[in-house]
This record gives sequence, structure tokens and C-alpha cells, in this order.
Amino acid sequence: MNISDIGIDLGSASILIYLKGKGVVLKEPSIAAFDRDANKIKAIGDEARVMLGRTTGNIVGIRPMKNGIISDYAVTEQMLKYFIQKASGRLSFKKPRIAICVPSNVTEVERKAVEDAGYQAGAREVLLVPKPVASAIGAQIDISRPCGKMIVDIGAGTCSAAILSIDGIVVDTTINVGGDSLDAAIVNYARDAQGLIIGERAAEDIKIHVGCAVERPEQKIMEVKGRDLTTGLPKTVRISSEDVREAMKEELGQIVEAVHSVLERTPPELAADIVSRGIVLTGGGSLLDGMEELIEEKTGINTITAENPISAAVIGTGRYAEVIQGNHRTVEG
Repeated sequence: MNISDIGIDLGSASILIYLKGKGVVLKEPSIAAFDRDANKIKAIGDEARVMLGRTTGNIVGIRPMKNGIISDYAVTEQMLKYFIQKASGRLSFKKPRIAICVPSNVTEVERKAVEDAGYQAGAREVLLVPKPVASAIGAQIDISRPCGKMIVDIGAGTCSAAILSIDGIVVDTTINVGGDSLDAAIVNYARDAQGLIIGERAAEDIKIHVGCAVERPEQKIMEVKGRDLTTGLPKTVRISSEDVREAMKEELGQIVEAVHSVLERTPPELAADIVSRGIVLTGGGSLLDGMEELIEEKTGINTITAENPISAAVIGTGRYAEVIQGNHRTVEG
């Protein structure tokens, strides 16, 4: 197996790229600005995000990844080409080896779509890496030994929980609940409880600044601007951290349930390892205030967040071939 030149975490909200020898060199929104009149992509990534909402109505945003898989093949292919070139430079690699992170429950059809997009983007070799394995490697968890390790990755489109041992997945589950679901819950709360229409970016801002997964003795308050549902005029309301927690309660419960379902199916010997070693969180959703506490409270197992939770998957994807090769050499040696 060859060592990958480029590791890619092709997420629903962001794309991250890891270059061998350089680390994480790119993190941009996985969004394209599409001109409906000209029938072509006008901008990708940061440039697209800046353009959207500030141009005429014929420019629309397209997110080609949904729940960690390709929903628009043509746009994904163009996006990959654009980001690979931007990250590595036109002359840096003639035809790079690319490792791409995918959900562990990806179907054969979805696998082929990702592989084809990688080859069409200019790869000479494409390796697909399961998200839990990539996240564990990126979080510096040694998965080579015959003992259980638990990783919970909370991304924008999905949450995956997995038990790993001897370089592989023993038990896992992936649900289509993540940061985007939490944002949508906040949008719905603002509309239904406050009569305020806000966008996804405003909801994400609320989640980051006052969102919380567990009750806090002291409430944070945030003034939120939007459009009045009844009059259509600008309106400002005050939203508390407890309001946001209640708004996200159902989605947070689903994440906890996913963790529970994996623990319930874990072999007893490995379950004992998890109790002693704890649960490690990765992904942007792990940064929600109180997420560690919520999972620890509901499972009774010590829970910590990886040092670089957002970059863990892409680092692990880029280092996958190298790490697995090294593990096999150690065993054989």
C-alpha cells in the first residue's frame, strides 16, 4: 500500500485537506455558488460563501455533500479538482494519491461515486477510509492493539459512534444527525416560539455563543436579529442558553441514543476496556458547550474531546496508510 499524498475530509459543511509533510493546509465550506442563468459554477468554498446573499437571485448555493455522501456528483467533482489544486499547487503533484474519508455505513454505489470523483479530480490512486478509523488515528488513539477504544464523531451532517480494536471497527452506528440538525432546531425554535425568521448562519452563531447541551446554573443571553414572522419587519429578541438547549433537546437525545446503541452491542471484554479508557469525541459538534458532560452523564463513562476535534478526521485520513502499514510491520516484526 502506498502512502497517500493528500488526505481529504469531504464533509457536509466543510472540506479539509491534509498534505503529507505539511499537515492540514485547507479548510473551506463545501459549498458552490451556481449561476442558474449561465448554468455554471461561479465560485467554490470561501469565495462562494462570501458571494451568496450579496448577488442577484440567479446565484444559488449548492452543497454537493449530504449526510457525508455525494448528492451532486458533477459539483463534487469540480469542487475536489478546485480544492486539490488550491491546496497542493498546480505543479506540486502530477497525479497524487488521495485518501478520502467516508461514513462507515457507505454503500457500494456511494463508495464508487466517491472513488470516481477522486479519479476524475486527477488522482492516480484513491483510498477510502472509514470515518471512525480516521477520527481515531487523528485523535492519536492507538487502534492497533486488541483492546476496545470508543470514538464518537459529531460532524455537520452525521454522528458516528464506533468501537475500534486491532485496526478495525468492531461495532458502530451512523445517524443523520449533527451540527446542521442542531442549527435547524434553533431555526424552528426562533420561528415557532419567538415568531422570528432567521437563517442557518444566524442559528449556528446562536449555537456557538449560547448553545449548551446540559443545564447551567447561570444563563447566557443573546440578542438575535431577524424578520418578524407576522409583519415581515426587522425584529430583535433575546434568547437564553436554556432556550437553545430545549430547542436542541430531541437531536441531542438522538446522539446520546446512538452512543448507547453501540455500547449495548459491544462484546463484554471490549466494554470493560471502554469503561476504563473512556470515550473520545471528535468533529465540530463535540465543541458544543456541555457535550462531554451530557454523554458522560448519560453513559456513566468518562468522556473527553480530542485535542483537535475538527481536524482529527482529515489528519487520520492523510495518515491512514502510513499508520496501518506501520502497525502491520510492528506485528510482523
